[in-house]
Amino acid sequence: MAASPHSPNSTFRRLRGQHSPAEFAALVRRAAKEIGETVSCDARYIGRVESGEIRCPNYAYERVFLHMFPGRTLADLGFSPRESVRGRSGRRAPLSLPLHRSPSSAKESDVLRRAFMAGGSATVAAATLSLTLLGDTRRLPSRAGESEAAAVEDAVRQIRLLDDRHGADALYRRAAEPLRTAYALLDAGATRQSTEDRLHSGAGELAVSVGWLAHDSGRFDDARSHYAEALATARVARDAGLEAHAFSNMAFLARDCGRSREAVRAAQAGLRAARSLGSPRLLSLLALREAGGWAGLADRKACEEALTRAHTEFSRGESDADPEWMSFFGQAELESLEARCWSALGEHARAARHARRAADLQDPHFARNVALYTAELAGDLARAGAPDEAAWAGGRLLDLLAEVQSTRIRSMLAETAETLIPHQRSPRVAAFLTRRVTV
Repeated sequence: MAASPHSPNSTFRRLRGQHSPAEFAALVRRAAKEIGETVSCDARYIGRVESGEIRCPNYAYERVFLHMFPGRTLADLGFSPRESVRGRSGRRAPLSLPLHRSPSSAKESDVLRRAFMAGGSATVAAATLSLTLLGDTRRLPSRAGESEAAAVEDAVRQIRLLDDRHGADALYRRAAEPLRTAYALLDAGATRQSTEDRLHSGAGELAVSVGWLAHDSGRFDDARSHYAEALATARVARDAGLEAHAFSNMAFLARDCGRSREAVRAAQAGLRAARSLGSPRLLSLLALREAGGWAGLADRKACEEALTRAHTEFSRGESDADPEWMSFFGQAELESLEARCWSALGEHARAARHARRAADLQDPHFARNVALYTAELAGDLARAGAPDEAAWAGGRLLDLLAEVQSTRIRSMLAETAETLIPHQRSPRVAAFLTRRVTV
């Protein structure tokens, strides 16, 4: 029987069995990969399901849960009918809010939450429009509650999902609106300390996500500002996980801006913050960020030492302590980051081998990453003296850019085209260069 709006989902809890919430979340993420779906499931999400806060999952989670439990319906898993939860009429049940909140305050909170969560459309245009609704601070409650904290967290997940599928360009300006709202909620204060802690973490992660959208769309100054805001939030909240995330992205940005020593220092600061978190994969990623900085400084020995540490930590496997935002970091991303190191050191043929592995290993569902790795492959092949192969990879990238919008990837493609101009007598190269002009 479906759970009521205010009662725990005991059916789903029984299905979890002896697994901890974190262990079960890992099973959910694994099942999602099996069917080419993308969910950012963690122990907190499982807790929200079991508490009854999530009465019906979104369509992505629905597909994953039905894949995990074949032959069952959502009702069999303890969820309410979708039409009773997401209908457009006034039948929507109010959120569970503190008893001292007024009906009008509860209504405003519900509107805010729907605005955060309304980005489920498959198109960027519809999703970014829904994100814009968050900029209406007139609907903010006087004090933030659990529903507002959950709304901020859902906005982070939605932005990451859309970026994975479409790239950053169409999202950045719209995503800045929910960020302002998140910090307005934080400034308003929360009904309890645990909620305020969630708001700090959520607002900081949102700042990192919006910073990444700026970063990927070539707005480096904006990205630097957002990352700094996330870092300040982490320091205020004493959130080591958020601090490590902010430093990771700051190292990445510094490398892209040509500030290699800053990239090394930011990565090392991130490693210090991450030591106590128990996530080998996070340590691996930060070691790769450090390696990228050393490569930019042409310090081959230090780069290789950092790469060795990255591979050692990665080989330890996934952990329940892995942050939710690291769902993108698998073997493909490791290969890609190593490819960038060898490319910076001038070993383009070696870099191309890693970039090819990255493109081959990446789940096609992550369209932006497939495009990025293919752009790296094309560039490395061109600089390695393989113009025909580079033109082939460039053509494949042009196909991918029909659904991915990323200034960074297009800039990489432009550099590859420029490198190939001396080889335009080759029919394959000429065809690629001609096609690129028309796309």
